[in-house]
Amino acid sequence: MPVSQQEIVALYKRFCQLDRNANGFISADEFLSIPEFSLNPLSQRLQRMLDGLNFKDFVAFLSSFSQKASPQQKIELIFKVYDVDSKGRVNFKDLLEVLRDLTGSFMSEEQREQVLNHMLEEAGYTRDASLVLDDFVKVPSLLSSTTIAKYNT
Repeated sequence: MPVSQQEIVALYKRFCQLDRNANGFISADEFLSIPEFSLNPLSQRLQRMLDGLNFKDFVAFLSSFSQKASPQQKIELIFKVYDVDSKGRVNFKDLLEVLRDLTGSFMSEEQREQVLNHMLEEAGYTRDASLVLDDFVKVPSLLSSTTIAKYNT
């Protein structure tokens, strides 16, 4: 995604504000100083992705959140959130952990498993599937609040 010179200047200023020790990298702790980030239920997962970002990586990461970002860029970011071990695969356990982070005490473990089994089955997968990005793309349309709410009653 192309970024304008004005956007790069603004991002660089923000990067320098976050880089408190001025070493050219932003640590996960420095990212936690952003209230929107620290309050995100997935902040623990995001921290692993963000620790040690240089300016170029910072711009690439934030561009995924831009209105200009392609759906593919956004899906790739979501996939990385689920792919904790960075092996390029997401399994039932990974999906369950993210759903647990998102729902907290609002859903039981049994409800979470029901939701995920249903979502995977609708996409043609079982809970034993190990999804690569191309497979994962078929599931996000099922990861809606409507589907989760249906099982959270």
